[in-house]
Amino acid sequence: MSAPAAPALPAAARPLLPRGVRLHQDRVRQMPVLLGPETALMLDGIGAAILAELDGIRDIAAISACLSVRYGAAVEEVQPDVIAFLSDMAARRLVAVA
Repeated sequence: MSAPAAPALPAAARPLLPRGVRLHQDRVRQMPVLLGPETALMLDGIGAAILAELDGIRDIAAISACLSVRYGAAVEEVQPDVIAFLSDMAARRLVAVA
């Protein structure tokens, strides 16, 4: 049985990395890592790009718009993936909402 899906964050949510959680570049593997209390999560480039945009000021809609411009994709394609990723990270307590 798989774990239940995390509740989706609204597009108006203003996500940020909570205290004790930070992005780090692993020098050995040359990969981005999200470090939290007793947690190290290897990230792909997209996950790292999403998390690098978190500032607690901009909402998910603005972050999605920024990423859609950067990667040349429609915001309608980007935003659902951003919401799903951030919702999963919030369920793991690796992302907070301001």
